[in-house]
Amino acid sequence: MPVVHAGRTFSRAVEDLRQGFAQRELWGHLGWQDIKQRYRRSVIGPLWITLSMAVTAAGLGVLYATLFDTDIKTFLPYLTVGFIVWNFMLGCMTEGADTFISNEGLIKHLPAPLTVYALRTVWRLALMFLHNLLVYVVVLAIFFPYLVQDGYFLSPGGLPQPGLDWTIINAVPAFVLLALNGTWVALLFGIISTRYRDIPQVIGALTQLLFFMTPIVWPVDLITRKLGTSAGWMVWVAELNPLYHFIQIIRAPLIGSQQSWHHWAVVGGITIVGWALAMLAMRNYRSRVSYWV
Repeated sequence: MPVVHAGRTFSRAVEDLRQGFAQRELWGHLGWQDIKQRYRRSVIGPLWITLSMAVTAAGLGVLYATLFDTDIKTFLPYLTVGFIVWNFMLGCMTEGADTFISNEGLIKHLPAPLTVYALRTVWRLALMFLHNLLVYVVVLAIFFPYLVQDGYFLSPGGLPQPGLDWTIINAVPAFVLLALNGTWVALLFGIISTRYRDIPQVIGALTQLLFFMTPIVWPVDLITRKLGTSAGWMVWVAELNPLYHFIQIIRAPLIGSQQSWHHWAVVGGITIVGWALAMLAMRNYRSRVSYWV
């Protein structure tokens, strides 16, 4: 009969998770301090987050709207929200992989659950997400009359969109779901990266490819308009990209775009599988992280 190590039990992993969420004052304070420290002695402080996002969205919005021959009035909100959500997901993957490595000093000297450090990372990224939402508010205020129109187009000849309505509130549970996924990503990638230090570099390289493969700066219906029926395989490439579904459950309600239940179904399935893998990693390797870092 196989012997199970006393420290390798799901009950210990669940307890680490429970205590981590319970210590919200600790990870909340650490995450906020990260933002303050990053912009220490800066004149406008964290508003640099908002300003950099605004410049990026405006510059690339005008560029790609011209290249794709789309209407800037509806395309810029589409691209802006895509960038905001992408930045959050990118942070969960890249900074999440460094979660325990960057907290080496605290892990060795502070008796806190490992979940605290993952939540610190996600909370910091959530604060940056809220700062970036100010850009969305400004864009929404400028282009609101065009986004509330029933049947507006993201690209000429594309699918008609229903327009902004009360379903905008769906963005709230969508972000909660996104943050929950960001937490298991930080836990799982963080544990793996402490053992194999090449993982953060691999993730950084792959995210550049994923950015261009994900419908962030290009609408899916733009492909069918440009390539016709021969673009079917490219649509499937977008649909098989899990990041697309995470972006769409937030972007669709925020810009009044067509919402589909299958995006939520895919995200829900990934959430279950991701947390199962994270809990398995916590069960087997939680006690080793302090030695690996």
